[in-house]
Amino acid sequence: MKTNNVSNTSTENRFKPYHIAFLAILILGTVFIAHREHSKQCVIPYHIEDGSIFGTTFHIKYQYKESLHDSILARLGAIDKSLSMFNPMSTVSCINRGECMEADSLITCVWNMSRSISQETKGAFDPTVAPLVNVWGFGFKKKEFPDKAIIDSLRELVGWQRISIHNGLFYKEDPRIVLDFSAVAKGFGVDYVASLFRNMGIQNFMIEIGGEIVAQGTNPKGEAWRIGINKPDDDSTGTNNELQEVIEVHDGALATSGNYRNYYMEGGRKISHTIDPMTGYPAQQSILSSTVKAPSCAMADGYATAFMVMGMERSQEFLKSHPQLQAYFIYADENGQYQTWHTPAFYETENNK
Repeated sequence: MKTNNVSNTSTENRFKPYHIAFLAILILGTVFIAHREHSKQCVIPYHIEDGSIFGTTFHIKYQYKESLHDSILARLGAIDKSLSMFNPMSTVSCINRGECMEADSLITCVWNMSRSISQETKGAFDPTVAPLVNVWGFGFKKKEFPDKAIIDSLRELVGWQRISIHNGLFYKEDPRIVLDFSAVAKGFGVDYVASLFRNMGIQNFMIEIGGEIVAQGTNPKGEAWRIGINKPDDDSTGTNNELQEVIEVHDGALATSGNYRNYYMEGGRKISHTIDPMTGYPAQQSILSSTVKAPSCAMADGYATAFMVMGMERSQEFLKSHPQLQAYFIYADENGQYQTWHTPAFYETENNK
């Protein structure tokens, strides 16, 4: 009995409560350190891709286990090869010169979307407006500052109804008709890269080409993507980047059109690059900047341009019957002061699909 008492006392001394507490802390600390090191190894990095396309720049940020540089450039290269007016060997350039009339899958998709937007906006947007854009000095030809006779003659070459596709070939009523998808190509390029990311299961990314954007998920800080809308101050140099508004986007596509950078002065008159396809003259509306959120960036791109032509009243009425579109307009009031207007759901972080 005496021996047993000694043994029991010794065992109790080896496992006092503070020993157990110390052992528990040691185990928890080891688990924490191991978990932290494992987490570091499992953090998926964000990658950044920058470059030039369509005569402008692109900026892409995405979270993935490895760089997709080559795949992204392949997608952008396909868009350039099909739709770029800056590429003399692109499909659209060859069609415009009459050297080939075959419609590839990308240009067919963009043509159908452009035609739909033109129909919806009653001609405020038109992918054949290039002859008028050129004659006013905003395309690839020297500015002429045209008179009414020139405008009227060129209007005969404008109108999507003058073009059709049959059996994969474009047919133009007049060989001088020019296709120009500049008003939707950047947005379509953004969508094309976004489809690559979504197909690969990438959840966090932001794609921007010339100011047209698709953003999804969160930025590297784990927050919504913050997108700035510039003040429409006259700045043909593009160096003034003062912001009018910053919005948060978790899942959306948006595009902005404005006359505050691409313009010139003639006889004290401001000539803007947004040409009304119906009149043949630069649009003279109070809207200075049109930002649109839509189910796709190409759609947002096209409607942002159309609203610049349609003006405030027509655009506001149009938006009432098109809830899939959200818009933010900066306009000049009767005193020349900046004012803003937006649809009720514009600030929602996700688009209405």
